[in-house]
Amino acid sequence: MSSMESPEREQSPPEPEKPVNSIEDDGAISEDLWRAMTDVLMGVYDFREQDGHDPSRLFHRSVNKRLVPDYYDIIKEPMALSIIKQRINKREYKQIADFVRDFALIPHNAQTYNRPKSQAYEDALVIKDVIVSELKKLVEKDLIGAEEAELPDLGEIPEADPLPDDEEEDEEEEEDEEDDSDDERRKKKPGPKPGSKRGNQKQEPDPRKKRGRPPRVDTPMETRIKTILKGIRKFKGPGGHLKIVHFERLPDKIAYPDYYMEIKEPIAIDIIKRKAKRKKYNSVDHFMRDLDLMFNNAKAYNQSESQIYKDAVDLQSEARKLAEQEKKKPDSEYLMEDGRFPLPDGILYRNELWKVGDWVHIQNPNDVSKPIVAQIYRTWQDSEDQKWINACWYYRPEQTVHHYEKHFYPNEVVKTGQYRDHRVEEIVDRCFVMFFTRYSRGRPRDLPPDKDIYVCEARYNEEKHKLNKIKTWASCLPDEVREKDYEMDLFDVPRKIKKVPSPIKHLLKDDAKETDDLPRPTWGADNAPPVVGAVHRRPRDENESPPPEPTPSPPPPTMPPQALPATTPRQSMSQPIANPGLSTAGNVAAPQLQAPSPAVPVAQTSPAPVSQPPYQAAQMNPQMYQGPNQRRPSNFVPQTPTASYQASPAAPSYSAAQPSPYGNYPPNRLHPTTAPLYNPNAPRPIEVYHLNEAANSAIPADIRSQFHCDAQGHVLFFSVPPLDLIPPAEQKLGHSLKYLASKDERQKKVAERKRKRAEEQREREAAAKRKRADEETALAAWIEALAPKAIERMVQRVISGTDQLYEAIYHDQADSARAADAQVRESRVQADRAARQQIAQIQAQTRNEGFVSLKGSAVYLEDI
Repeated sequence: MSSMESPEREQSPPEPEKPVNSIEDDGAISEDLWRAMTDVLMGVYDFREQDGHDPSRLFHRSVNKRLVPDYYDIIKEPMALSIIKQRINKREYKQIADFVRDFALIPHNAQTYNRPKSQAYEDALVIKDVIVSELKKLVEKDLIGAEEAELPDLGEIPEADPLPDDEEEDEEEEEDEEDDSDDERRKKKPGPKPGSKRGNQKQEPDPRKKRGRPPRVDTPMETRIKTILKGIRKFKGPGGHLKIVHFERLPDKIAYPDYYMEIKEPIAIDIIKRKAKRKKYNSVDHFMRDLDLMFNNAKAYNQSESQIYKDAVDLQSEARKLAEQEKKKPDSEYLMEDGRFPLPDGILYRNELWKVGDWVHIQNPNDVSKPIVAQIYRTWQDSEDQKWINACWYYRPEQTVHHYEKHFYPNEVVKTGQYRDHRVEEIVDRCFVMFFTRYSRGRPRDLPPDKDIYVCEARYNEEKHKLNKIKTWASCLPDEVREKDYEMDLFDVPRKIKKVPSPIKHLLKDDAKETDDLPRPTWGADNAPPVVGAVHRRPRDENESPPPEPTPSPPPPTMPPQALPATTPRQSMSQPIANPGLSTAGNVAAPQLQAPSPAVPVAQTSPAPVSQPPYQAAQMNPQMYQGPNQRRPSNFVPQTPTASYQASPAAPSYSAAQPSPYGNYPPNRLHPTTAPLYNPNAPRPIEVYHLNEAANSAIPADIRSQFHCDAQGHVLFFSVPPLDLIPPAEQKLGHSLKYLASKDERQKKVAERKRKRAEEQREREAAAKRKRADEETALAAWIEALAPKAIERMVQRVISGTDQLYEAIYHDQADSARAADAQVRESRVQADRAARQQIAQIQAQTRNEGFVSLKGSAVYLEDI
C-alpha cells in the first residue's frame, strides 16, 4: 500500500489523468472517499438477512471486559463498528489500507475467539461477505483500486479447543441434521487446516488414545423421527428462504411478551430435538403431537395472511406426509449398516440387567487388580447375536499425567473422553461413581455394601493432560439418565474427606525442570487405560489450585509436673527413647538423638528455705537466657526432659572456682542449688537442656535464631516455660516462613491488582473526559464552520423565493414590477433618511436653546 503515500503520488501522472476522489496531493484522503467510507459503514449497519436478522448487532460496540474477561487475553487488536465510525468522523485514516484492515479485524477476531457454529461466528462470516461487497462498490466507482479492496491476511484462524463431551454431541447432532441442499443458507466457513493447532504444535497422539463419543445406535423409531426433522428442513418459500427458520427457536420473551400470555404450551424445533435426543418420545405419533403443537401455536398467534402462518400450514402438511411414509416402512430398513441392532431395554447377562447409565467394572488387560471404571452409554447386538456395550472410561489418578504436587480424594476417578466398545462378557461387576458434592453426605440406596464407590470432580483432557473441574454433573451422564436421580442413605454426620498426595509422585525424575515437555503415559494393551501415568513439575495453570497445605503434627502430650524425693534421679532420664523426632519449631523437626548414658550427672536436691521459691534464682538472673537471640516463639511448647534430649558429651565442666554461666548448676542441665524437700504442691524445678554440637549444627541458623540459645548458639529446651523477656510488641513466630512469605506475596498481588484497577479507572475517566471535550470542541468548530454557509444559503433561498413569487403574480411583467417595487423601496429609504436628518437637526437646535420638547418630537415623528 505504499503507493498511497504522498511522495509517490507526486510522481504520478498529470492531474487530469489520476483517479478522481482517491488521495490528495498532500497525502490526505479526498472528500468523496471520506463519504464513501461512511457509505461502507452504513451498508454494514443496514444489512439484514432474509429473516430480518441483524448480523452486525454483536459488533456494534467493543466487548465488555467485565462480562468477558478473557477476551482481551486472546484478542490483541480489538475492533468494533463504533471505533471505525469514530475514526471516520475524526478523519484519523491517512490511507485506505488502514480503513480496510480495521474492517477485516472484526470477522477475524470473532472467528478467533468464538467456536464454529456459534451465533457470533456465523454472523462474522456474513459480515465479512458484506464488507467485501461494499468495498467492491468503491472499486466500481474508481474510488480505490482492486488490490486495495482485498481484505489483508491477519493470520490463520486457530483450531478450537475440544468441547466437553455433551457439547460435542450436540454439535454432531446438528451437523448430521444439516442437509447438503442447504448450502445457500449455510455459507462455507474458512476454517483451519486439519493439522493446525492452537498455540504450539503438539506431539503426534498415540493411536490407542481414542477420543470421541458413543456410537450412534438408533432404534427404528428414533431414525424415523430424525428423518422427519431432516425432511421438513428442505422446504423453501417464494423468496428462497427456508420455511423452518421461523420455528427454530421460541420468540424472545422481552420482544414478544404477549406471545407467552396467549400461547400456553410454547415449543420449538430445538426443544423437540432435545427431547428426541434424550429419548423422551415413545412413538412417532408422540413426536408428531409436539410437531403439530408447534405449528398450531404459530397459526394461533399470527395472522392468516402472514408468511409465518402460511409456512406453518405448508410444513404441517408436509410433516404429516413424511410421518405416514416413514410409518409404512418396515423396521428392517432402519438397521445399521454394520448390522448393529439396538437394545434400548438393556442386556440380560448373568441373571442381571445391564442398561444405559449403569456403572460397571470392566476387565483391564493391563492390571486385573484395577478393573476399568466405566459407565454404559449404548447397548446393542451385532449380526452374530453377540451383545455389546459402549462405555465411557473413568481413569484412576495413577493412570493420568499431572503435576507432582497434585492431591486427590481417596478412591477418586476422573472422566475421560474414551468411549470404548466391550463385549458384555468383559463386565466384571457393578460399582458406582458419585459427584464429589454428594460423596461425603451418604451412600446410594440399595447398592450392596460390597460394591466399590468412587468419587469424581474433574474431567481429564488426554491431549493437553489437564484436569478441569466439572461444573455440572448432569453433563457427564448419558441423555437417558440425565434427569433421573438416585436416592441416598445419608450419614448421621457428613464425612470429612481429606485429599492425599498423588500415588505416583515418586515417579518424578530427580532432574525434572519446569521447562520440560509433558511426559507421556505408559500404554499397554490396546483396549485398556494406560499401565501408569506420569508426573511433571511444569508450572500450574492460573485456574489450577495449589496443593493443600500439610497439616502439622500434633505436639506430644505434656507430662504433668511431678515432685521427686530427694537424692533420687528423675526416672525419665533412664527410660528408652519416647519421641526421637520431637519438633523444635513449626514444621522443622529436630534431629534424632540417642538415649543418654547412665554416666550423665544427675542433679541432687537439697533443702532450701521455704520463703524462697526454687525457681527464683532463675527468674532473677537474666544471664540464664543470654544468647544470640533471646526470643521465644509464641507457640513454644514446654517439654518434660525425656530421653529425646541428652547432655552433650563435649560440653565443658565447671568447678567452684570457675562458675557456670548459667549459675551454680551441673553442666548441660540447669538445676537450683537448693530445693525444698518433697512437697506435692511445690512448683516444678527448672531444668534446661541443649543439643550436642552435631545435632545443633544440623538445624539451619535462621531456624535457631527463632529460639532461646546459649552463648555458643545451642538451642535451649526448658522443662517449664522460661521467663519471657521479649517485649510484647515484638513480633513472634506464629506460622512457618513459607506460609508467611506466600501470605505476604498474596497481599502484594492484591494490592497491585487494586492499584492497577484504580489506575485503569482513572485512565478510563480521563479518556472519557477527553473524549467529551474533543466531541464538544469538534461540534463547536463544525457549527462555526457551517454558520456562514447556512446564512448564505438562507439568503439565496429568500431571493429565489421572492423571484418565484413575482413570476407567479405578475407573469411577464415580473421584471418591471420588481423594478417598480425597488424604486418604491428606494424612495422610502431616502424619505426615512431625510426624516431622521430633520429630527436630528431639531434635537440639536433644542439642545442649543436649552429646551427639549419630547412630546413635540414624538408628534412630529408621528406626522412624518
